[in-house]
Amino acid sequence: MFTVKVELGNQTYPVFIGSGTLEKLGEMHQLYNLGDQVCIITDTVVNDLYGARIRNCFNRAVLLEILAFPPGEASKSLATVDAAIRQMLEKGYDRQATVVAMGGGVIGDLAGFVASIYKRGVRLIQVPTTLLAQVDASIGGKTGVNHALGKNMIGAFYQPKMVWSDLALLKTLPRREVVSGLGEVIKYGIIRDPFLFALVEHNFDEVFTLDLALMGEIVRRCCEIKAKVVSVDEKDHGQRMILNFGHTIGHAVETTLEYRISHGEAVLLGILAESKIALDLGKLVHDDFRRIKDLILRFNWHALPGQINMDRLLEFLQRDKKTIGGKIKFVFPTKIGDVFISEQVDIAEVQSAITYLLSELTKSKSKGEV
Repeated sequence: MFTVKVELGNQTYPVFIGSGTLEKLGEMHQLYNLGDQVCIITDTVVNDLYGARIRNCFNRAVLLEILAFPPGEASKSLATVDAAIRQMLEKGYDRQATVVAMGGGVIGDLAGFVASIYKRGVRLIQVPTTLLAQVDASIGGKTGVNHALGKNMIGAFYQPKMVWSDLALLKTLPRREVVSGLGEVIKYGIIRDPFLFALVEHNFDEVFTLDLALMGEIVRRCCEIKAKVVSVDEKDHGQRMILNFGHTIGHAVETTLEYRISHGEAVLLGILAESKIALDLGKLVHDDFRRIKDLILRFNWHALPGQINMDRLLEFLQRDKKTIGGKIKFVFPTKIGDVFISEQVDIAEVQSAITYLLSELTKSKSKGEV
């Protein structure tokens, strides 16, 4: 097992990365003295796969419930938060309870937000079961739900007591979930780690076999990058903004398409569009842009649902959390491994990049499904 620490003073916590380790989580829960009331929040798919195993981990708990909600972005809502809190209150959970978030990014965000507001905050353990959650969403304390007018508009920063990543759980992922996770992996490669980018570039087909050694290297590198960034900027006031690379346009695409593509797929599209802006601004060298474009288009986008409406997309961009004083904050690469933050972007440059993105997607649609 490998451990990455997120250094946040008295909120410092470990990210445990191993394989075949799920059953040991209960022992670690006791070692950290996290109480005897456990509420596991998950989705129905993960519950069918792992519900019995995760329940058995906490068989010494005096109060143990599994709350399973439908999978997908539709569950990231205030209605689901209300349902979860109502059930916790009815079961009698007190302020010493521990919420265990077991699932992908949606469940991690949802359960984390529930933990942050239930009786003004209870303990939280993240147990990510998808590649996206293991490399990104489970670390850093961002929690929240969506609003009809934008993604993640309601939420809080709330750090877990630990993150428990069992790489063996990735073996049940469908291909599209692996694609979604790779959106975040490629982001980390571009912002901080050229070796990680090349690792995916040169082992593209092998990634989809979910080879444990390869996935261990990928997950570890991503976690180390995020832990370092979060440790110096927990609440997105400065350096942590680099983690938003691909997300500014990506979130707008995701919302415009009403979440019919995954978060990671939207990030991949955002990475390509934002890299094109950097190229047009003369900030990104052409050879690195070509590598970024070629890697993203290898996923093939035949299954992209519907048309991306430019006016709606620009409307969602203006509402983005990163828009301050009417200026949209973007993260742009200068090369693979380095990025910068900018507010000096003309809307015409954004439109041009999105037009380019749509053109490239149209060209690739005949090559097969994502």
